Amino acid sequence: QVQLVESGGGLVQPGGSLRLSCAASETIINIPFMAWYRQASGKQRDLVASLGTGGITNFADSVKGRFTLSSDNVKNTVYLNLNDLKPEDAAVYYCYVRKGLSVYWGQGTQVTVSS
Repeated sequence: QVQLVESGGGLVQPGGSLRLSCAASETIINIPFMAWYRQASGKQRDLVASLGTGGITNFADSVKGRFTLSSDNVKNTVYLNLNDLKPEDAAVYYCYVRKGLSVYWGQGTQVTVSS
């Protein structure tokens, strides 16, 4: 079982930046697929960004050019770097792992974008 712990959320003004962290309980080198989802109040949970085998990344159209992914294999952590934040980016952000037939979710971290 993979345990995921997110951190880094908070309150930021429009145009600001945050870095979200997802720390895994095992080496991320062995995890073929990791992703970040977000869920705004009253809305469905949507895929924001993913990191697949070979370091292939994908981003939702709404965040392309503003969000990036990075990772630290020593810390077993994947980061979602949020830049030029907009009010519509406000949501609970969840880390997701798919390994074999199993999927795992973190507990989520709240991002609030407000002036």
